Amino acid sequence: MTTQANAPPEARTPELCLPAHLRKPRLRPDELCQYLELAHGIEIKPSTLATWRCRGGGPPFVRFNRTPLYPRDLADAWADEKLGDPITSTSEVA
Repeated sequence: MTTQANAPPEARTPELCLPAHLRKPRLRPDELCQYLELAHGIEIKPSTLATWRCRGGGPPFVRFNRTPLYPRDLADAWADEKLGDPITSTSEVA
């Protein structure tokens, strides 16, 4: 049985459940925060994304002039990597 978390990205995020402004291929930082919360249950503030853009460790982004834009497919892959595989015990190695 495949769960929502283990499903491939194209099957995991139902487009119809997302508001129209979050269905774009590239998202602004505030939109990405909303998207990650709705699609993955991850709460991140735009200020945290700004810190990660300077120091590294956040989702990949591109720039359009001075505006950072986050490709949704790369943000999904980043979130999956950060979340990791499900475990059944805290003694399991993640």
